[in-house]
Amino acid sequence: MIKIKLPDESVKEYEKGVSVGDVTKDISEGLFRSALGAVVNGKVMGYAEPINEDSDFKVIKFEDKEGKEIFWHTTSHLMAAAIKEIWPDAKFAIGPAIESGFYYDIDLEHRFVPEDLPKIEEKMKEIAKKDLKMVRKEISRNEALEYFKKENQEYKVELIEDLPEDEIITLYEMGDNVFVDLCKGAHLLSTKSIKAIKLNSIAGAYWRGDSDRKMLQRIYGISFEKKKQLDEYIELQEEAKRRDHRKIGKEMNLFSFHDEAPGFPFFKENGMILRHELLNWWTDVLAENGYGEIQTPLIMNEELWHRSGHWDHYKENMYFTKIDGENYAVKPMNCPGSVLVYGEEPHSYRDLPIRLAEYGQVHRHELSGALHGLFRVRTFTQDDAHVYCLPSQVKDEVFKMIDLADLLYSTFGFKYKIELSTRPDDFMGKIEEWDFAEKALEDALIERGIDYTINPKDGAFYGPKIDFHLEDAAKRTWQCGTIQLDFQLPQNFDLTYIDENGEKKRPVMLHRALLGSIERFIGSVTEQFAGRFPLWINPKQVEIIPVSDKFADFADDLAEKIKKAGYRVEVDHRSEGVGYKIRQAQLMRTNYMLVVGENEEKSGKLTVRNRDGEETKDVSFEEFIEKLDEERDNKSLESIF
Repeated sequence: MIKIKLPDESVKEYEKGVSVGDVTKDISEGLFRSALGAVVNGKVMGYAEPINEDSDFKVIKFEDKEGKEIFWHTTSHLMAAAIKEIWPDAKFAIGPAIESGFYYDIDLEHRFVPEDLPKIEEKMKEIAKKDLKMVRKEISRNEALEYFKKENQEYKVELIEDLPEDEIITLYEMGDNVFVDLCKGAHLLSTKSIKAIKLNSIAGAYWRGDSDRKMLQRIYGISFEKKKQLDEYIELQEEAKRRDHRKIGKEMNLFSFHDEAPGFPFFKENGMILRHELLNWWTDVLAENGYGEIQTPLIMNEELWHRSGHWDHYKENMYFTKIDGENYAVKPMNCPGSVLVYGEEPHSYRDLPIRLAEYGQVHRHELSGALHGLFRVRTFTQDDAHVYCLPSQVKDEVFKMIDLADLLYSTFGFKYKIELSTRPDDFMGKIEEWDFAEKALEDALIERGIDYTINPKDGAFYGPKIDFHLEDAAKRTWQCGTIQLDFQLPQNFDLTYIDENGEKKRPVMLHRALLGSIERFIGSVTEQFAGRFPLWINPKQVEIIPVSDKFADFADDLAEKIKKAGYRVEVDHRSEGVGYKIRQAQLMRTNYMLVVGENEEKSGKLTVRNRDGEETKDVSFEEFIEKLDEERDNKSLESIF
């Protein structure tokens, strides 16, 4: 017998090998009908999978992240079944669930075009309605090889050949041989609950991410239990398109992208104003919180990266060059440079914590197919900081970093969720050090009463981390800030401090980036506000529009006064109609427009028009500046006029 512990701490006993579905049904028939699977000892499992040991057991539904994983993974099989029926010679590679749905990589002579997607969708719906069971089967490695060779599925054969000789293989069969896939799970019991499907796009993907291997065709999609959920998703996608930072960046002259430098963004004058306003504020915040600022080189000797561990764990993402016949690397992370700065001079325990901040530009190689505006680039600037502290100071320093993160994200109206990312398979150091570090971060979150989820095996290779995932106005999430606890670099670089007994001790190193990638954060802020930036960071704060050339001098004098008051202001002297100029200012998301003519010149009163078209009349110059000061200094997210 095995013991199954439920979330309410109650324990049930079952025969070894009981299925997830049978346990769920035993808890409640209604729960079985509404749920999709369970998390068993931290692993996502479908109803058909057996449980063979004492386990913690939590039922999951579609609204749960893990429930979506089961649902979307099954739908990837459904899409493959539809493609197989339409194009029988298709060869299938992998088809996982991802954060935003699923995809499948396919080798097929036919080149997919957007017009194919509705045809595949219809076939998927037709198959789903048949209520085909997803049957889990265990077979030997040799049996699996024999089956997929017979089916001419060379990619499945390669995957199986990479498995150990004694590996038991799991297959999932949809219906009566409608589609059979090599897969560990988890899956739905049948196709009937897949009611709404949307195939989104077609892309290319090298087999196993290797540019020397064949380019496969990848189809992305998403699915839901109800059509209403799909309709809501489509509405959010349309909203996301309207907020696309690449489109807005072009309209507002913020940044651009060029084929001559794929993955390397160009910031233009307006974009640099936005960037400087953001960083000037953040630099002041850091100074108030005890951070000193440093700058370290972009390129450093290869030996440094061997010492830091990046050579063994991150080399494939790095760029290299030669200087004076020696090998150098363009830095992918800022931490080794900070470590060298700390190690230059001796430190006492009385000096700690030492907080060193750096706006450090890094370069990381990303596959061309993964590049996406400011969100996925090959060079970016981190608001990095490294804190060297005593073990007893770790918790307080983590608290301070969490408070900084909350200040930052709330200033821009972002909601966020926190994940604790634990030891990856490719890690550096001793497991007991990792266990200590993970517990230290988790204890800090628990003591603060912060809700968080565990993201298994997604820590940095040198330490676990707390990740901040921002939710934007289109309900999408972006990994942004991070706090990482590191015992490895202080060891690798022999960092020390002198304790109260005069003995050398090893400091703990905390890595912290809260804007994260400054480029990604600017992209996120652009989409969060759809380019309608708060006054304090907006490159276009005030536009003055004279009704005719007769009032050009008055407009220029007014602009000079507003500029002296500390605001960015422009006068539109173009020989265009007033309506056209207003529309252009609105397209640039200018906070306020002042249309000036005879009334304004005589009375000295202004009519203030905000970018929504709302007007406030008879505003004195002094009142206008006073209100702007209030809106700017409070970092208000809403217009004050």
